[in-house]
Amino acid sequence: MAAAVANLFWILIGVCFVVAASAQPLQKPFIVNGCVYCDTCRCGFETNASTPISGAIVRLECRDRAKWVLKFSKKAITNSEGKYTIPVSYDHKDESCKMVLVSSPHPTCNQPDLGRNSATVILTNNNGLTNNVRYANAMGFFTQRPLALCPSLLKQYLDYDESL
Repeated sequence: MAAAVANLFWILIGVCFVVAASAQPLQKPFIVNGCVYCDTCRCGFETNASTPISGAIVRLECRDRAKWVLKFSKKAITNSEGKYTIPVSYDHKDESCKMVLVSSPHPTCNQPDLGRNSATVILTNNNGLTNNVRYANAMGFFTQRPLALCPSLLKQYLDYDESL
């Protein structure tokens, strides 16, 4: 009986150690970088006419893969170049993380592009990556009206594509 209790004691100590070790902050935190732009041509992708949005609010959301419960959330605001940086102290290996658009301060460019309103970010060291910096795809808001130069700009993209 005493041996069984001793074995159980050591098993519990081991489990506590594993749980405590997995909740420790990373020695080198992840850095999530990304940018937010105004799609001035309303075409669903960045063009030469797209402009960065300063002061846009974005949020990093990490959800449990099994139950889809929000486990982590952190906001950031874009700088004058439309770029943001979010430090993340913990590994989120069992979670699905993505950047999402929250709001744009631009009064005529504040409708989220549903095809570019979020970007998946992998926040674990269990994937072979050695760098702690992660880059989210660019996210965009639509302008209310396309710029006058957009038809000719888009024609240039089509002409280039047809020459391939």
